[in-house]
Amino acid sequence: MTVRTRFAPSPTGYLHIGGARTALFSWLYARKHGGQFILRIEDTDRERSTEESVQVILDGMAWLGLDYDEGPFFQTERMDRYREVIQQLLDSGQAYYCYCSKEELDAMREEQMARKEKPRYDGRYRDFTGTPPEGVQPVIRFKNPQEGVIEIDDMVKGRVVIDNRELDDLIIARADGTPTYNLTVVVDDLDMGITHVIRGDDHLNNTPRQINILRALGAEPPKYAHIPMILGEDGKRLSKRHGAVNVMQYKEDGYLPEALVNYLVRLGWSHGDKEIFSREEMIELFSLEGVNRAASTFNPSKLLWLNEQYIKTMDADELADRLREKLDVDTADSPPLARVVDALRDRSKTLNDMAVSARWFYRDPDSYDEKAAKRQFKAETAETLRRFAEAVDKVEPWEAETLHRFVADFAAEQGLKMGQVGMPLRVALTGGTSSPDIGLTLELIGREAVRRRLLRAVSWMEKKRPTAR
Repeated sequence: MTVRTRFAPSPTGYLHIGGARTALFSWLYARKHGGQFILRIEDTDRERSTEESVQVILDGMAWLGLDYDEGPFFQTERMDRYREVIQQLLDSGQAYYCYCSKEELDAMREEQMARKEKPRYDGRYRDFTGTPPEGVQPVIRFKNPQEGVIEIDDMVKGRVVIDNRELDDLIIARADGTPTYNLTVVVDDLDMGITHVIRGDDHLNNTPRQINILRALGAEPPKYAHIPMILGEDGKRLSKRHGAVNVMQYKEDGYLPEALVNYLVRLGWSHGDKEIFSREEMIELFSLEGVNRAASTFNPSKLLWLNEQYIKTMDADELADRLREKLDVDTADSPPLARVVDALRDRSKTLNDMAVSARWFYRDPDSYDEKAAKRQFKAETAETLRRFAEAVDKVEPWEAETLHRFVADFAAEQGLKMGQVGMPLRVALTGGTSSPDIGLTLELIGREAVRRRLLRAVSWMEKKRPTAR
């Protein structure tokens, strides 16, 4: 048997953390077993489904590297097939027309609640053979078995048993003829040969109904794995305020897809104490048996930590390609961006952090941090920086180690401490006080740019403090 899994989002919003994790688990299971992963867009909610949301889902899948073998399939393109199956169920006596009006259904529920019963359709049109009432456009309901139980050998939850008497006859086609979710998902899983349905446990209540429809169609149901939900750190269902934003927002915020995927795989699954996994290790080690039965807690700090680890260890050239998208400066001239990446990776949590610091290797600062300038640009600093700018021509070779010693020697010659030269240099060269080792900073910026920036800072100080000289 070829394993076939699927991810079936509704394009009524963005691809969020919960959906991305479901997609990842389905993708990993298929890849581990040499199977196929199918993408299906469940877009029958025409009022809320948008092409923009479809694109956001596709973009998110691509960014996370969750490639699919078939699809995307769209339910709106399969309406004829759904109608065919609905008619098949009607013809076989396993579905029927229900003429209950909205008022009739409301009254039914009120009576049941008054008797402290669970509100549900009572099957009054299940075996109806009379004359249909006028003025009511009927829905079509599935004739659910009234005896026996449904046993689900869930690959995460374990054995789940549901008595058929607990289930009412669900609607499979609305009054306007459009099919409902529980019908379309069954037909799609059947036609697409899905062998394993991996989805959130909020769908567990639908599973016995879907199994009964599948059996009514003469099919054996797939295996099911219902993954527990994700909670925020306050123990409540994950929402935007917890970080459940569009997956692509993490790209905008400077996260690496490898870090997010690594975080998602550990969100409810574990393999010993191992925290960091390569894509190949995830595929090799993943199992549904390793998925926790309890809900997981989304921890933004842990995600940020993982992102830092990937930034520290990723190949410099590859990281430079990612960083280049974040920069609004031309990096064609020296220094090589990969060298800048190596200089900044240990002090950057996100690509956005790195981009802020990387810009000044290629572009002169157009302003100076107000607090830093006030503290470092003293009355005597202009003359110190002027002398340093004149002395840089003597430095050979122009390398970090030599430059670091040069700064120290220059400070000693001026009767100053290293910090009294190094910190004003940083502000003059970068606009702020945060940069790598001063020798490496000087090397990467380059001799000509260093001289230019220092003289510009001197000019700025002289304008601010006419008596500085």
